[in-house]
Amino acid sequence: MSVRLIDKYAAEFVEPGKFAAMRSRLAAAHACLRAHPGGNDYKGWYDLPQTFDKAELEAIEQAAAKIRSECDVLLVIGIGGSYLGARAAIEFLRSQYYNQLKKDTPDIYFVGNSFSGEDLDEVLRICEGKEIAVNVISKSGTTTESAIVFRFVRHMMLRRYTNSELKERVFVTTDRRKGALKEFADREGYPTFVIPDDIGGRFSVLTAVGLLPIAVCGADIRALLGGALAMKKRLADQGMDNEAYRYAVLRNLFYEQGRYVEILASYEPSFRMMTEWWKQLFGESEGKDGKGIFPASVILSTDLHSLGQYIQDGRRMLFETIVKQKNVRKDMYVPSTAVDIDGLGFLAGQKLADVNDEAFLGTLLAHTAGGVPNLVIEYDHRDEHDLGELIYFFFVSCAISGYILGVNPFDQPGVEAYKKNMYALIGKPGYELLRKELTDKINTL
Repeated sequence: MSVRLIDKYAAEFVEPGKFAAMRSRLAAAHACLRAHPGGNDYKGWYDLPQTFDKAELEAIEQAAAKIRSECDVLLVIGIGGSYLGARAAIEFLRSQYYNQLKKDTPDIYFVGNSFSGEDLDEVLRICEGKEIAVNVISKSGTTTESAIVFRFVRHMMLRRYTNSELKERVFVTTDRRKGALKEFADREGYPTFVIPDDIGGRFSVLTAVGLLPIAVCGADIRALLGGALAMKKRLADQGMDNEAYRYAVLRNLFYEQGRYVEILASYEPSFRMMTEWWKQLFGESEGKDGKGIFPASVILSTDLHSLGQYIQDGRRMLFETIVKQKNVRKDMYVPSTAVDIDGLGFLAGQKLADVNDEAFLGTLLAHTAGGVPNLVIEYDHRDEHDLGELIYFFFVSCAISGYILGVNPFDQPGVEAYKKNMYALIGKPGYELLRKELTDKINTL
């Protein structure tokens, strides 16, 4: 058992009998999750660790090996679930400084997730004089941010490579059969990988969406899937009392107490992008119908010097979930000095990991004493297997938590509102009436 929930620090915040009273809602949520498995209801991630197409997996590994051997840079073009999971996994498994470290794998840059010309220009300048490959990720191929950036990147590559060479450098992850990007890739002869019909973007990191970029960094994607499968089997063996369900129930109990903000914390900077991935997973799954816990994040002890005061003494509307790494890859010892100029001579010879652990415990005790419930999700190693376990744990917890809350955790109707306004304002054909309505409104403000 690698990933585990530790909830003893939150016990005082759960009234006797409340957990048992949630049992019927949990049973209903479990039934919803298991209803129509494998259907087109965005639950395809549930069985994916054991049903992943072997031919697709081999093709991903072969493409990754080709990119590693022939390219200096991989540009990943995608937004939201089309890039967050891959970037989070790479920084977790390798380093947040992955691109700066000496290595025998390509640098990996994630673009197509904003409209910032400055950001794109900086990345394209980094690519000058280097051998480039591109992985463009979009179910439809019409996602505005990614589609625009793909135009820029392809334009840049066409100045350097022939159409025939592009077939060896552009890799497309999209719908299996249809869509603008699929049609374009087939016409141009670009290799394609599949975004399954029954898996939504925020649940897609264990598909080709995440696996191809992750494999390019040299990570073992089979071990990643193996970790997810191990967690799936363990949760099934534990039945209705499994830890993912317990985490989901506790989140909802805190929510009903008026704790509308969950802070995901880690004491490892390499986990920062994982918190960003987690925020999309839970925020987009639960934030609807006027409901939902707001997902926030901190990296500690860093953010104790910025947000620590609020967490300790601010409004009691929050709870914390700390994702804790048990074993470090490399430790360092605090050096001794001839003159104890900082008053920390008593730490000389101690491991930084031990200091980090004491900071974790001291902070946890302070925050719980200050009225903030703390849950701990612990994993053993910063490796592919444990990451797979952790990802699958959060997938299940998120789905069950959403069902308990009373929302559909697999849709996102609210994201269309801003898109319609944006399309109108940038002059997309068919939105002329809305454009006039919006510009009139802006002019009256």
